[in-house]
Amino acid sequence: MSVIVAQSLHIFGFQSRVANNICFFDEQIIVYPAGNCCVKYHIEQKWQKFIPGSEKSQGMLALAISPNRRYLAISETMLDKPTITIYELSSVPCKKRKILNTFDFPVQEFVSLGFSPDSKYLVAQTGPPESNLAYWMWEKQRTMAIIKVDVQNSPLYQVSFNPQDNTQVCVTGYGIFKLFRYTEGTLKQTNFLRGEPQNYLSHAWLSEEKVVVGTDTGKLYLFDSGDLRWETSIERKEVPSETEKDKEEQPQESESLIEFPAPSSPEISSEKICESEIQQQASLPRVSCIAAYSKGFACSAGPGIILLFEKSEEREGYRESREIRIPQDQYSIDPNQSDKQEIACIAFSPAEETLLISTNKNQLYLLSMSSAELVKGEMARFEYLAYPVHSSSITGLDTCIRKPLVATCSLDKSVRIWNYETNMLDLYKEYQEEAYALAFHPSGLYVLVGFADKLRLMNLLIDDIQTFKDFTVRGCRECAFSTGGHLFAAVNGNVIHVYSFISFDNIINLKGHNGKVRSVVWSINDYKLVSCGSDGAVYEWNLQNGKRESECVLKSCSYSGVAISPDTKVIFAVGSDQTIKEISDSSILREVPTFDVTYTCIVVSHSGRMVFTGTSTGTIRSMKYPLPVHKEFNEYQAHAGPVTKTQIMLELKTRVEELKMENEYQLRLKDMNYNEKIKELTEKFIQEMESLKTKNQVLKTEKEKQEIHYQDQLAELVEKQSREVQDLESGNNQKLLLEYEKYQELQMKSQRMQEEYEKQLHELEESKNQALEELTEYYEAKLLEKTTLLEEAQDETRQQLREFEETKKQIEEDEDREIQDIKIKYERRLREERESNLKLKGETGIMRKKFNSLQKEIEERCSDIEAMKLEQQKLQGIIKALEKDIQGLKREIQERDETIQDKEKRIYDLKKKNQELEKFKFVLDYKIKELKKQIEPRENEIKAMKEQIQEMEGELERFHKQNTQLELNIAELRLKLRATDREMHKEMQKERDMEALIKRFKTDLHDCVGLIQEPKKLKESIRDIYEKYVQKADMVEIVGVNSDLHEEYTRQREHLERNLATLKKKVIKESEIHRGDYVRIMQENVSLIKEINELRRELKVTRTQIHDLQSALNLLQKRKKQPGQSTDLSADRQPSPGIQRLNPEEETERIIEIQRIELKHLREQMQGQETALALRPVSGAKLPMLEMQKSGSQLH
Repeated sequence: MSVIVAQSLHIFGFQSRVANNICFFDEQIIVYPAGNCCVKYHIEQKWQKFIPGSEKSQGMLALAISPNRRYLAISETMLDKPTITIYELSSVPCKKRKILNTFDFPVQEFVSLGFSPDSKYLVAQTGPPESNLAYWMWEKQRTMAIIKVDVQNSPLYQVSFNPQDNTQVCVTGYGIFKLFRYTEGTLKQTNFLRGEPQNYLSHAWLSEEKVVVGTDTGKLYLFDSGDLRWETSIERKEVPSETEKDKEEQPQESESLIEFPAPSSPEISSEKICESEIQQQASLPRVSCIAAYSKGFACSAGPGIILLFEKSEEREGYRESREIRIPQDQYSIDPNQSDKQEIACIAFSPAEETLLISTNKNQLYLLSMSSAELVKGEMARFEYLAYPVHSSSITGLDTCIRKPLVATCSLDKSVRIWNYETNMLDLYKEYQEEAYALAFHPSGLYVLVGFADKLRLMNLLIDDIQTFKDFTVRGCRECAFSTGGHLFAAVNGNVIHVYSFISFDNIINLKGHNGKVRSVVWSINDYKLVSCGSDGAVYEWNLQNGKRESECVLKSCSYSGVAISPDTKVIFAVGSDQTIKEISDSSILREVPTFDVTYTCIVVSHSGRMVFTGTSTGTIRSMKYPLPVHKEFNEYQAHAGPVTKTQIMLELKTRVEELKMENEYQLRLKDMNYNEKIKELTEKFIQEMESLKTKNQVLKTEKEKQEIHYQDQLAELVEKQSREVQDLESGNNQKLLLEYEKYQELQMKSQRMQEEYEKQLHELEESKNQALEELTEYYEAKLLEKTTLLEEAQDETRQQLREFEETKKQIEEDEDREIQDIKIKYERRLREERESNLKLKGETGIMRKKFNSLQKEIEERCSDIEAMKLEQQKLQGIIKALEKDIQGLKREIQERDETIQDKEKRIYDLKKKNQELEKFKFVLDYKIKELKKQIEPRENEIKAMKEQIQEMEGELERFHKQNTQLELNIAELRLKLRATDREMHKEMQKERDMEALIKRFKTDLHDCVGLIQEPKKLKESIRDIYEKYVQKADMVEIVGVNSDLHEEYTRQREHLERNLATLKKKVIKESEIHRGDYVRIMQENVSLIKEINELRRELKVTRTQIHDLQSALNLLQKRKKQPGQSTDLSADRQPSPGIQRLNPEEETERIIEIQRIELKHLREQMQGQETALALRPVSGAKLPMLEMQKSGSQLH
């Protein structure tokens, strides 16, 4: 392979014909198509990175970026075969992740793409006539579902996923708005349009259920779950230009106070009606694209206008909140028309801080959303993203030798000067005519441009391109400056005109080509000129005598490009025969094949070691010289169409030497200046040093004086301190004596207090001892009771142990028998288990494979989790941005408050003025009354005249009504006329088609009759006639049948819709009836639950009473057993009042029986209530919690 490697540095341009042609990778980086590759562009830093297109690609059709911003899908056509390539944007450089190029369905091209919310699925819409919608799991290259969207070959524009649902897809096109849902392995339509079909150009999802759709007639429709909820019409808004505003501001001298209406004739011409219809169609803005954001959505509203809609608080719809326009281009010929560009695509950044749009003229515009919201009083304007680019194909290109400049001209009637070091547009200007050819002077100060009428030499100024010389060369398609710049050649058809750049005289005309001259190249020494043409001739001209030095003519080849080696010995030519020819001394030395590609242009490097060619497929090839016979070259993707021009940027040694000389001269000047400055600075520093020394001496003397002064002050302070210390000592001694006396008094008091506390403690100890004796007696009696109970319990345990040992012996004997039986059983089971174990080993192998596949899925899930983390970080960034917006809004509120205060002051001033005006009003009222007295007779006359005028107006209205009726009748008749004309034309066309068919049939029959002598050929010709004519007739019949089926389908659908509406009404009525029943049952349930709760409360009370009675009975029984002990206890302790009341045995037994009867009665009531509840229907609402359950939880 060749060692030569070329690298893309910058692309000046944009491709607007690609669907969804702007995508945000992050807040600052965007992705857009240019040529045959995608560009990653940083908005602030202005750098570009490239995603090259596929090899042998014929151009991109659609883009789509995944919601997680990781993947980019590109639809292309390669060798008339569609492909979808998915790139991973996060990797550097971007890598191809998947290529979808094998399809189970017929497809010519994919017009729109869309990723699912989780980025796992991809949906693609094919163009007509197939109109298939394909749903993929793209990572596994698996087609999930395919459905035919349209049968009538209508154009389709856009497809997208629901932003919150992987299974829902929306498609829009001409008369098509369809929602599909993926269920059970197929895509099913979930909505059906009613009313007249519209041309739905674009759509956007606002939420999980809401979709907003735009049409070519300026209408917006909001669909919720497929049903129309809101609609509005956008009117074209014309903003007057600056020139029109100036005209309106000028006062008209002949303007009168009264305006009379123009006389309107009752008859209206057909020309006026046609004009009004055309104007009405032109006034309707096309909603070509829509993009949703958090507050609402943005949509195009005709050429150059974007409208922002926000959610209205009053109703379900949206209201227009902002209008944004494309700015007028002041460098254009007609600035008023420069902003009339159709919007191709709208995109919001992830944080919604920037709005980006593209137009059909290949322009990109940017707007900061924060600035648009802050300046709400003024109309917002877009700005160019970087610079304006060509909107049509480039016809001419040339580079400057001495400056980093490139000049281009295009069919958009503009000439542009680009700087390839700064990657910016330096100059551009538009003209009245299209420019076909261009040449750059080596100095970089002049440009030669070929127009249809003249060849113009232009001067490049700081901010303008001015023409200063015209040459009478019509339709110049090729021109070139010599290497020195003193000559230039211009082509007119098959003649080459050579002019002097110094005197502007036509030095010589080179004639000899029979066809159009396609390319002209100067030699480095400017002695020779090489040309090639469509006639297959390559000529080498000597400019001193104007004669041909060498020639090579090959009529079978139409040459398109020519180049000359630096030593001017070899000429390279490329053309339609798919070879590179090396020509020397009028003979072809070598022919190198191009491998099934046509070369359109060729350039040789200044060293002569490299050759670069442009191809008809839009690629550039680089190869070494001598040219390789085999495929030893590098190929780079450049354009989607053929390459028309290539140029090599010069790196001249002369320029480098000049720069060196300039730099050395500037360095010398700088050295001189710096030496002078150093001398001045040294003198200044010496003077400053001397002044500082004198200041230092003065400061030293001052310091000595201050030291002596401070020593005297210190001595005085020490004396004062000693005096104050003596005074404080004497005062403190007196205070200490007083404090000592107080201390003695307090000590006496504390002794008394101690004696009192000791007495109290002694008394407390005595009382404590008495209480202890009483408690010990009480607890000793209790101990005796517990010991007796323990002895009884021990006896019981001994009996239980004996029983346990006997049962243990019996169980052991039984277990021995069972063990033997179990051994036999388990030996059998072991054999069976070993056999099953072998089977399970095979199954474990299968399970391991499944486990490995599951592990892979887990890894995929982990990658998804990482993506979600990245999204979280992005959302945090969005939150920070929103906080900044909040701060900005707070500042705005403060500014608004200040303006309100100013307005209040103004209102106060106006009130004062109002009072003064009321005084004037009083005076004027008096004058008006006097004037009214004078006017009364005239008013009577006016009344009479008014009555006459009213009668005349009535007559006028009648005439107007008659006129309108007549106009309507005329319009209807014209419409009928047009319809009949159309039908007549159709019938005539059919008749012509049939006549042509009959003629063809007759000619074919005549030809067939000529073959009577040859039966085989006769048979084949008859078969061909049958296939040609009989099958066409069948197709016509099939089309008729299809139309009948369609009508039947629509009729059935309408019938089903009516049935659905009646069923819905029935369901609503039945639901209301059931709701009333449920409410009634609920009320009954609540009342029953209250009764149950009351009964349970009563049960709880009775249970507590029974528990108390049972405890009392137990005590009585124990007293009977131990009468002596009970009497002693009763003597020591006072019994409780409850036990005194229940001492007699008969009373207790009677109470227990009563309570048992009541319990039985309550249980019977509860059972009856429970059966009643079980029989009742279950209500939908939740019942309150039972109090019995609450009490049960408390007891637990």
